[in-house]
Amino acid sequence: MNLTCKGMRDSYYSASALDFLNSSDESVLGELARSHHHALEHEQRFAWIKQIEILKRVLASTPDAHVFLEFSVPRMGKRADAVVLHCGMVIVLEFKVNSASFDRAAIEQVHDYALDLKNFHLGSHSLPILPVLIATRAEARLQQPRWATDLVSAPVLIGPNGLADTLALQRPPAARHDHIDVAAWRASGYRPTPTIIEAAEALYRSHAVEEISRSDAGAKNLQATAGRIAEVIEESKRDQFKSICFITGVPGAGKTLAGLNIAAKRAKRHEDEHAVFLSGNGPLVDVLREALARDQNSREKIALGEARRRVRTFVQNIHHFRDHYLDRDEVPFEKVVVFDEAQRAWTAGQATNFMKKRGYDDFDKSEPEFLISVMDRHRDWCTVICLIGGGQEINTGEAGLMEWLTALKDRFPGWRVHASSLLEDRHYTASSEAKTLLAAPNIVKHPDLHLAVSMRSFRAEQLSAFVGQMLDGDASGAKHSLAAMGGRYPIVVSRDLARVRSWLRSMARGSERLGLVASSGGYRLRPEGIHVKAKIEPATWFLNDRLDVRSSYYLEEVATQFDIQGLELDWAGVCWDADLRWIDAAWQFHAFKGTKWQQVRDETKRLYLLNAYRVLLTRARQGMAIFVPTGDRDDPTRPPAFYDGTYEFLLRCGAVQLEDQ
Repeated sequence: MNLTCKGMRDSYYSASALDFLNSSDESVLGELARSHHHALEHEQRFAWIKQIEILKRVLASTPDAHVFLEFSVPRMGKRADAVVLHCGMVIVLEFKVNSASFDRAAIEQVHDYALDLKNFHLGSHSLPILPVLIATRAEARLQQPRWATDLVSAPVLIGPNGLADTLALQRPPAARHDHIDVAAWRASGYRPTPTIIEAAEALYRSHAVEEISRSDAGAKNLQATAGRIAEVIEESKRDQFKSICFITGVPGAGKTLAGLNIAAKRAKRHEDEHAVFLSGNGPLVDVLREALARDQNSREKIALGEARRRVRTFVQNIHHFRDHYLDRDEVPFEKVVVFDEAQRAWTAGQATNFMKKRGYDDFDKSEPEFLISVMDRHRDWCTVICLIGGGQEINTGEAGLMEWLTALKDRFPGWRVHASSLLEDRHYTASSEAKTLLAAPNIVKHPDLHLAVSMRSFRAEQLSAFVGQMLDGDASGAKHSLAAMGGRYPIVVSRDLARVRSWLRSMARGSERLGLVASSGGYRLRPEGIHVKAKIEPATWFLNDRLDVRSSYYLEEVATQFDIQGLELDWAGVCWDADLRWIDAAWQFHAFKGTKWQQVRDETKRLYLLNAYRVLLTRARQGMAIFVPTGDRDDPTRPPAFYDGTYEFLLRCGAVQLEDQ
């Protein structure tokens, strides 16, 4: 039975090698065709026939193996051509029928499949995984596998005549098992943690969130949050009232995924609600829109321009939404609105100053008050969902939670408020006034509106704790949190940027994305070749491949906290400048003005600077290298004293000297 423990099909076809050999080609092909829920094209049918022919020839000598055809890789939304379990190894096979060469994209693809199994399929965590790319017209024979420390080999590239020898390979010496219990392996569970781009693509294709997100007891169940929001929406609709929900979560916990899931589900199942996902994060909107459009263009052969037009109804820029209703009194089209990163909405002062520059002299509201007032135009019901990140206000005039609560209390007391039970925590509510407002009796608290576990760093659920302790100046606490990760999330530090680049390239496998990031105030990184004033094109930086010099892979263009907030890399090089420096057992805050550094005394601006580094340090899913310059004794803007203390403090926090690796 081709079912996993969650009830989802893990493959189109599954059988012992012996049963596979005893089945006719037509019966195997028929089962593949029945499971294929799309029109079966001639090219696909021919590929399956060729694969069956090759596999039957080589599996005759390994009748104790087990074979899966069209094996599902849910996080990637794709299927591996075949997976063979044999002699304690998981062998992932990808065929390039009628090809005599091995192109880079195909090599990356089969490597990605192997890494995906290693990282997200529980039954494969401790097993050696061998990715094999077979070009059916190639003459390449067996190459000896190059095993990484996690027992995932670099891809083996062979022609069909090399497959028998490949399947006869002995498992690597570090392998602990010589046999795989097939039933237990299949039932072990698949717990993917997709990037936000992968998640958006899957949800846009109408996949269920449970198909693409982890669901183990250790991670907060995104479905529970979605379920609670659905209850609030249905109650609002049934009883005809207006409601607002505040979802909190640690960095990387899946707030944006939760918001996208809510918007996608409501938009598809309740078309009358016209649910929409809004974000004021311009780079996030640009990257998601472009990723969705490219994906649809590739899958459905829709013209890229038309695909871009379509995705605008799913993901919108909150400022465009705001501007649309500035000059109009119309009731909004949307009944359900998700505001991403709501803590970054503008204060009344910032919004008023901005509007005056645009000719709106009588505008006197905070951004939260105006946005609620737009939705309040509905005479019957509506629901607003606000996603609140902890410690992520990074720009002048960003309001945090206070302006939302003040607007609800003073202007919209009839709205029903549902809040995360963690909303009063200091990471989400900095002011005592906000905590007082949260004690109001009309605010209902829900534990399942808080996402507590980071899912971005699937190897390091304590990453956010480590970063928080480090920025709080607690070196021993940070070191303890890093040690608790058990080496699953490497953090190295170096004074040599070339070494950092080399380490990042050596760690990234398959299509894993790497990139350099730095604070927007890191102006004196320029002598090191890091120019933060040179703006990147976010969609190009995040989405283009390693052959594009503008992409993150090239490790030339650097992204700042404004470019990368809400997005992620697999491996990050964090470039640390003297705007935040550890001197005399405390963080010191500086801004580079004109020709010299000036001390930052304003507490709000200090908070923004800490949060900028919090964003930079929580972007990497798998590990990071931190670059701290040595400085220059002859340059008064970057003497070694500005950097040495930071470097030593990072070592005390548990980061490992890259030179010792």
